[in-house]
Amino acid sequence: MAGEPEWQSAEARQAEDDARRQAERFEQAAREPEQQQEWLRQNNMVYGGLIAAGLVLVQPFLTVSHLDLSARICVLAFSVAIPLLAGLILLNRQESFRHRATDSPVVRVAKAVAQLLAFAGVVAGFWHITWLAGVGMFAGGVVAMMVHSAGHFRLELAARLVRPGARPRSRNDTTE
Repeated sequence: MAGEPEWQSAEARQAEDDARRQAERFEQAAREPEQQQEWLRQNNMVYGGLIAAGLVLVQPFLTVSHLDLSARICVLAFSVAIPLLAGLILLNRQESFRHRATDSPVVRVAKAVAQLLAFAGVVAGFWHITWLAGVGMFAGGVVAMMVHSAGHFRLELAARLVRPGARPRSRNDTTE
């Protein structure tokens, strides 16, 4: 890298190497059957919870003749999210049966759209009650996502450091 001091190019190479190693660890984890099964269980819980939240939030609007903007957003978001989430639950059952996750781009897009719309529906539903509750739900959702990501990353990293090359122990693993 012309014009850069030696230490900057060394730092850049180190950062690239670290990123490459991190990507390899994530790819390896994605290929592990135990990890895929855990992701399927977590996804089923999330999808079921979002469907339940959607049904509870949309129910009061079913008999109302005029909806304000936040109520309309809530209803429209869940009108798309609920069928997508139900389809994803069915797909997860098939993936569990086959003991592997699909790598379909259509499924990845459906997951993102379903979760984003469900989140928008929940925020809009709480916003309908009071705007402060909507802001709180939005902020809480963002923080919860960061907490889950950081915690998951630390758990998986710790499992690799304790026993390099070994799979992380599952809750049902009784061997020492």
